[in-house]
Amino acid sequence: MKHPKAAKALLFLLTYFIFSPAYSQGQADEFSWYNEPPSRLRGVIEKYNQDYGSINRFYTAETSANRAARLKQLYSDHLTLINGLNFDALNHDEQIDYVLFKNYLQHELKELARYGAQLKEMGIIIPFANIINDLEDERRTLKDIDPAKAAQTLDNLSKQIDGQQKFFETTILKMTDPSQKPKRTVANRAVRMIASLRMTLRNWYNFHNSYDPTFTWWNAEPYKAVEDSLQKYSTFVVQKLVGIAPGDKVTIIGDPIGRAALIEELEYEMIPYTPEELIDLANKEFAWCEGEMKKASREMGYGDDWKKALEAVKQKYVEPGKQPQLIRDQAMEAIEYVEKNDLVTVPKLARESWRMEMMSPERQLQSPFFLGGETILVSYPTSTMSHEQKLMSMRGNNPHFTHAVTHHELIPGHHLQRYMNQRYRPYREIFRTPFWTEGWALYWEFLLWDRGFNKSPEDRAGALFWRMHRCARIIFSLSFHLEKMTPQESVDFLVDRVGHERDNAAAEVRRSFAGDYGPLYQIAYMMGGLQFYSLHREFVGGKKMSNRDFHDAILKEGAIPVEMVRAILTKQKLNRDYKPGWKFYDFGK
Repeated sequence: MKHPKAAKALLFLLTYFIFSPAYSQGQADEFSWYNEPPSRLRGVIEKYNQDYGSINRFYTAETSANRAARLKQLYSDHLTLINGLNFDALNHDEQIDYVLFKNYLQHELKELARYGAQLKEMGIIIPFANIINDLEDERRTLKDIDPAKAAQTLDNLSKQIDGQQKFFETTILKMTDPSQKPKRTVANRAVRMIASLRMTLRNWYNFHNSYDPTFTWWNAEPYKAVEDSLQKYSTFVVQKLVGIAPGDKVTIIGDPIGRAALIEELEYEMIPYTPEELIDLANKEFAWCEGEMKKASREMGYGDDWKKALEAVKQKYVEPGKQPQLIRDQAMEAIEYVEKNDLVTVPKLARESWRMEMMSPERQLQSPFFLGGETILVSYPTSTMSHEQKLMSMRGNNPHFTHAVTHHELIPGHHLQRYMNQRYRPYREIFRTPFWTEGWALYWEFLLWDRGFNKSPEDRAGALFWRMHRCARIIFSLSFHLEKMTPQESVDFLVDRVGHERDNAAAEVRRSFAGDYGPLYQIAYMMGGLQFYSLHREFVGGKKMSNRDFHDAILKEGAIPVEMVRAILTKQKLNRDYKPGWKFYDFGK
């Protein structure tokens, strides 16, 4: 060895860790986990991920045709690459990566086409988009700029935007045939695109402004005119095409994708059921929840009037300032429970490194309940809220509601899974799916329910509230995307059927349809949870694995579709054209 001192230091460290009394068997087990079977596809996937990052950072104009073309080439090239591999020569782990990568690339190509179709729909509202895209693309390629010509482009652009608004005012809005007008959903989508275009143009202008005095002399005023036109046009689209009046914080629009797109998304997530079957499943699970809720209600002395029992539970909120202590105690209770019962390995650093922060009043408008991960964001009222808002927040975050889901956010839920994902097979991060991420966290609600973790009828009512909530998410989100339920009907459904506070229900629906989540995100909680629940019955219930081995094995494979987790555990024979087919739910029970 060229560096004997380094070799001696390494030998010392190894000797210390192996033979030191402080190095317990538990620590040895934890370090042994870092040895995972290598996959020859790992390098291909990691290189792709870096290539994607380079393209994504270079082509910063979101609606640019050049960006779309370059991404399409990237996806197609890598699809050709893996199609050329000898699938049968790969080991099982590599075949898993092959199936995942191929599924991912095919989906990205479909998503790119769907996004292109959406842009085409918005064309009548943002026909000037390519002018801004071209300016940014030329900046990225560092082409010399003619300041006077750029000023003329901006002057023409502001006039085109103003003319487009006038065209809508004098022609389109006066048409009596609704089919001649843009759909509200398309207009609402266009508002987001206008905001993106404004940001793109701002980046282009700031790159040259002041650094090139001649550019600033020519372009300062034309740029201000374009900014003013875009601002006015965005307000016009919101008020006249989307139909949201100034100050309206209630109306929710959303953007339904339709049945065909839902089917494609379900295939990508490896869920072999139709949207209608999933709605039937959710209604079946909802009925079970109502039956259990009545049992808890009777124990509380309210007979079958479970909504009255739920109202009593909501009244048991803690006084202001005490919510952090409540969440801390519930988090530690869950950690101690899973460790005591040997359900899953909790690395020492994972146990000690989760954090807590309070959620801002602004964020609580979209997330009325807490969020989790390495940091748990606690939702609770502040002094700036109205009296009614304070009561709604406290009622919706009472101790019995939080008892059922604090562990969902931390350990053994999101915090533990994220900790493990970052350390084992991190290259599979690009295949991350909410059916694994949210499904895993919800699955623990199922498992702990079965084990009697929620002892009092109040705690069981709190757990059932959330379980009903997950069922409702499937029903209203799929129905919305099938265009069978409006956002307002979704809010009413959460209030009437689940027992939500109305403001909390509105925040939940707004969050679901705001465009920050995929169309299947809200169904992923219960669907993924049921998948893991089925796996648990198969492997732990079937005496093939212990609880701890089962859960540890899952956490070391990455946040991939749960059907592929099953393929790993069963060492299922795969082929290059693998299609999902695992029916994880028994409708007959």
